[in-house]
Amino acid sequence: MRFNCNGLTLAEAVLKVSKACAVRTTAPVMECIKITATGDGISLLATDGELSIEKKLNAEVMEEGSVCVPGKLFSDFISKLSGEEIDVSTGEKGVAIAYRDSKSYMQAVSAEEFPAINLNAGENSFVMKQSAFKQIVAETVFCCAQDDSRPVLKGCLMELNDTLKMTSLDGYRLAFSETSILSKSGEKNMICPARTLNEISKMLTGEEDEEVTLYEEGGQLLVKSEGTTIVSRLYRGEFIKRENVVPTKFSTYVTLDKAELMASAERAAIIIRGDKNNLVTLDISSERVKISSVSESGTVAETLNAETDGVDLTISMNAKYLLDALRALRENRVTISFSGAISPFILQNQEKKDSLYLILPVKNAS
Repeated sequence: MRFNCNGLTLAEAVLKVSKACAVRTTAPVMECIKITATGDGISLLATDGELSIEKKLNAEVMEEGSVCVPGKLFSDFISKLSGEEIDVSTGEKGVAIAYRDSKSYMQAVSAEEFPAINLNAGENSFVMKQSAFKQIVAETVFCCAQDDSRPVLKGCLMELNDTLKMTSLDGYRLAFSETSILSKSGEKNMICPARTLNEISKMLTGEEDEEVTLYEEGGQLLVKSEGTTIVSRLYRGEFIKRENVVPTKFSTYVTLDKAELMASAERAAIIIRGDKNNLVTLDISSERVKISSVSESGTVAETLNAETDGVDLTISMNAKYLLDALRALRENRVTISFSGAISPFILQNQEKKDSLYLILPVKNAS
């Protein structure tokens, strides 16, 4: 195998593909990027068994072939050659990388050891605007679980009907959002890893009105855009039913300026930075909300004007969860609905109710 290409183009492609390289594995080939040279271009492919990323790019191919190179090592090395024309070839010493009057060598693994990845689009698909996909991902994935105790919660539930509904939760909070789609073939529920959704979102760099098609078949989701293909295994299992978690009856409603609440919550969070519980408290009474936090470092207590309806209430919560939800809401004014000091509460835009954030309160020992 031998090809010549621009260093910057290769470096950007390798960086993108390396996101799918396995980090801790007993199979060294899973830490590799497979390079395949055919015709007038090359393809880079990496997989960790759950997520696979392929990138195709133009290159001058002198000799067709394929080889596997250590993903992180190759990515780090090529990133330092972004201003060069690079000649890559295989030989007895492994992979040779030539640039200017220099040549470096890197150990390689036979391409035959690399697992087979199905990069063909499935029959089931749905089409939506790139901007809508990126928005719904940004509004939900941050609530996915981070640990492996319940793997299914590391993904978002995607419910495809006349719209796309996405739900995520980690046991302490829940996010839900709904957006329109342009077309679909069939109706489908699937649980897609949050990591996959984030990588797809990063891949989509088109204009706001450009479309993206997502394909599903055989427990896999596939998306292609501008020479990049992402394939991901979907999670199997039962996802928590949203209607069993989100309350429908409330005793206290608060509507207020989102920016003011965020600013106060951020100041309160600074004082409790490093505290185990990271708690802020909302004290709600007629036409006002007092937000406070207490730690060994000091105290914060601020009062905000608000539209209130219902019984007075004092409730404490994790500051990060509150701020994450507020950042995800798009309108200038938000409504928070409570059903008691120890019951889950929800945050929504004041007008458009296409997204919802649920947070479990914390009993404040103080």
